[in-house]
Amino acid sequence: MGNACSNNLGIPPAKGPNAVGCTDFMMDHTTQGTFFRLYYPCQESESAEKPDWIPCREYFNGLADFMKINRSLSEKIFNYLFGSFKIPAYLDAPFKTNEKCPVVIFSHGLGAFRTLYSAICAELASQGFIVASVEHRDESASATYYFREKCESERRDEPLPKTSWMYYRALQHGESEFPLRNKQVKQRADECIRALDKLIEINSGISVQNVLQTQFDWTTLENSMDLCRIAVIGHSFGGATVIEALCKEVKFKCGVALDAWMFPIDEEIFPRVKQPIFFINSEKFQWAGNISRMKKLESALIQRKMITIRGTVHQSFPDFTFLTGNWIGKLMKLKGDIDPEIAMDLSNKATLAFLQRHLGLEKDFNQWDPLIDGKDDNLIPGTNVTVLQSAI
Repeated sequence: MGNACSNNLGIPPAKGPNAVGCTDFMMDHTTQGTFFRLYYPCQESESAEKPDWIPCREYFNGLADFMKINRSLSEKIFNYLFGSFKIPAYLDAPFKTNEKCPVVIFSHGLGAFRTLYSAICAELASQGFIVASVEHRDESASATYYFREKCESERRDEPLPKTSWMYYRALQHGESEFPLRNKQVKQRADECIRALDKLIEINSGISVQNVLQTQFDWTTLENSMDLCRIAVIGHSFGGATVIEALCKEVKFKCGVALDAWMFPIDEEIFPRVKQPIFFINSEKFQWAGNISRMKKLESALIQRKMITIRGTVHQSFPDFTFLTGNWIGKLMKLKGDIDPEIAMDLSNKATLAFLQRHLGLEKDFNQWDPLIDGKDDNLIPGTNVTVLQSAI
């Protein structure tokens, strides 16, 4: 994959004290199994390579479908723009830690997939977290795949499992959006919980079968996780997934919703969400109806926080924001007016401070506590959107 225009562009390396490894895990030969990329603190390695940001060309096709543009043309454009970028983590590098790691399950946005938030996930791993970035199979990812079992005759001809691709499902003409999105958000929450269940098995030393045959030694993760300290984080549709997952699974002790799209959630579940939530919003994406739904989750008893990062757009959270020059970035709404590294740094530090507070971590992330209350020149406490009190 080649790229002629990657001068000074690239996903920034993580800032924490640990080197970062990553590997992929896929359970069983069905769409029901979980599929995630795992980020973790790793041993420094001379030989380990960094994986391609876009794992293979089918993902380019999926992005084209999602953006409603021609596949063959877009594959050339995407390959030119993004084809040579690498993730800031070492593929299948040996796991290393001196202490039990808190756990984060990450949920991607509409039309995204498991690798597109590597700046966030790698930063968390560098700070000592084990992070599973789920690739959703509810037809909200632009592309994903599974290996289906073969019948006997197929097995004789070709011993390897057969890859089946699933692409983004657009809304049909005349179709009502809420029933589809609500069904998807429920499936997404279940997939996050299934990923967590799989990590709990791995932590307890149960032998797991990874369909993907990676080089990573999963047995090294036995007893590596602090299962009293588990959070769920997501962007956009993933932000809605955070709320749904908190309602369904009490093992998630808190949630961080990045520029959450609240539409898919049934408001009836709001009173059942008992954990702290942190809404980190962009300045340009939010609107009154969406914010008013967030505010319905406000509670006198449970900490619910909200900040807005000045000069950001909805795509300031995925990696795309680091990979396009200024004019293409602004044209495609992948960049806001703020330096993307400053915006990401604020979001990550505020997230770490919130996680320390609500997971009871013994780290120094509380140095960033003021960010939780929006105390920074680049932050707005709460929201920049005017919401009528009657709407809440």
